[in-house]
Order: sequence, then structure tokens, then C-alpha cells
Amino acid sequence: MVGILKEGMKAPGFTLVNQDGKKVSLTDFKGKKVVLYFYPKDNTPGCTIEGIEFTSVLPEFKKLGVEVVGVSPDSVKSHCNFISKQKLGVTLLSDESKKVLCAYGVWGKKKFMGREYMGVLRTTFLIDGRGKIIHIWRNVSVKGHAKEVLERVKK
Repeated sequence: MVGILKEGMKAPGFTLVNQDGKKVSLTDFKGKKVVLYFYPKDNTPGCTIEGIEFTSVLPEFKKLGVEVVGVSPDSVKSHCNFISKQKLGVTLLSDESKKVLCAYGVWGKKKFMGREYMGVLRTTFLIDGRGKIIHIWRNVSVKGHAKEVLERVKK
């Protein structure tokens, strides 16, 4: 695991497979801003709200030349089902090995009902066209998050 990522640092490079089985790398977005959001699990309440909200404002991101990409440790098949069931328009990447989750420092200890376990710490990164981190949202609260990110992108 790298040290904690901070704004102004270079975003860790990656190549992961999307819902269509195609390889997607951070370098594919050279010259474009990227909203890279990490979420715990397909078809769970919070993750569904987040995916639907990002999909609802996707046209506005596209107008600004910004790509929106979600990453979770779910399989490609799970992503396909999630996209189909929820009618999502965002690209979802599968990180079953958790290498990228660890590189971004978003795989860590969580607590739920007094039980500790390892999981995805819901975090969003805004990355510029040169691969530098512009902004980081940690401990994301899903309701209204996509609009908050969009407002930040517009600044």
C-alpha cells in the first residue's frame, strides 16, 4: 500500500476490465478529467443510489469533457447485472484482486454493528488530464454526492 494519496499527487496508474470485458487504463483518459469513484458492492442500497445519481448527471459531465468511472471488487458479470437492473450509464471497472483499491488507499478496516472487517472505503477522486489528483472526497455520503462532484468540476 502506498502512503495516503493527497491532492496534487499523481494518481496511481491502472488497467482494469469494464462491464463489457474491455481493458480500461487511466492513460486512456489522457487530456480529460476523470471522476474515479470507489464503492463497496453492486446492487446494495447506497451503491445503487450513487450509481443512479452519477448516471442522472452523466450528460452534464460529458458536456464538460469529464469521464465518470466506478470501481468495486465485484466481478464483470456482477457489474453487467447491476448496470442492466439499475439502467446505469456509468462505466464500472472490476478490481477483484483489490490491487487498485489498495493503490488508492480505499481498501481498509470498516465497522458495522460492532464488527470489524475489511472493505471498500467509499471515496471519490477527481483527476485532471495529466493524471494529477485535483480533489478527493473521503467517507462519501451518497445522497447528493454526484451533484457535489459536478459542482466541483464546474469550478
